[in-house]
Amino acid sequence: MSQAMNPGLEPTPSVTVDLDFERPLAQLERQISHLESSLAQARRSDDESSGREDDFAMEIRKLRESHTTMLRKIYENLSGANTVKVARHPARPQTVDYLRHIVKDFCELHGDRTFGDDPAIICGFGRIGSHKCMLIGHQKGRDTRERIHCNFGMAHPEGYRKALRAMKLAEKYRLPVVCLIDTPGAFPGIGAEERGQAQAIAVNIMEMARLRTPILAVIIGEGGSGGALGIGVADRTAMLQYAWYSVISPEACSSILWKTAEQTEKAAEALKLTARDNLKLGTIDGILEEPLGGAHRNPLVIYDRVEKWATQHLREIKRFKIENLIRRRQERLGKLGRYADV
Repeated sequence: MSQAMNPGLEPTPSVTVDLDFERPLAQLERQISHLESSLAQARRSDDESSGREDDFAMEIRKLRESHTTMLRKIYENLSGANTVKVARHPARPQTVDYLRHIVKDFCELHGDRTFGDDPAIICGFGRIGSHKCMLIGHQKGRDTRERIHCNFGMAHPEGYRKALRAMKLAEKYRLPVVCLIDTPGAFPGIGAEERGQAQAIAVNIMEMARLRTPILAVIIGEGGSGGALGIGVADRTAMLQYAWYSVISPEACSSILWKTAEQTEKAAEALKLTARDNLKLGTIDGILEEPLGGAHRNPLVIYDRVEKWATQHLREIKRFKIENLIRRRQERLGKLGRYADV
């Protein structure tokens, strides 16, 4: 992808952040980094230092083994609250990163033809493998300037209307739609409400339910409430292993139910917001396994898995007659949210 042709998709700098539950790992990483520096210095020195080099190399190897063991132990039983923290990691791949690595010939579209453009949602034509499609995704931004510009991934009504305009174009040209979801929720500000935030999301849900073209969705980070549903109605929905998907964030749930944010962990468990929980509930169709320690530790692996999942399911659902596809999509939606008296 040519950066000159896509100024909005410039690479973002890497970010180093230590999550609170990863502090023991951070200490090991600092020790490994210090030993690697000492090893490099020993190799540059002119004196006989082969013995020192061997000692450094052996110690580094032992620390790396300990690091991997500890990392696996932490992530094997990650709590809901900690899963949310991983999904929000500043270095986690965002929509523009996926577009840059798995989409060819991306041509971005702007504006809703009613109010303006919303950088919190990116739309455009492109190719995933051999499949021409319409790409739609939330964008949070990486540094402070980008996050303010993208409103931290919280879209305004014009963002959802832009997404719907793009979907209608895809329907017109018989192209499938691929949505990448990563938002804490739709923006709840006064201006957004005045311009019809709830209506914009509701219209998108209705129109996506009957859109005459295949739709895929992947929750790559946060899947917050109506902000996610505004581009989240799909024939097939996948979720990254350490993403979250729920009607409300744990913090907001805690503040409503317990009038304090101190019950976030309890709220996260009650919300059943992890990928595993959503698969059991039937709100998603599959889980894409992330690299050990999260997608931010090895982004190339998750790019490859998302691309393979998208190409496989695009190939499958494009075989359905559109009437059958819409019927199955609506039946799938109708099964969600059922309950039984006990």
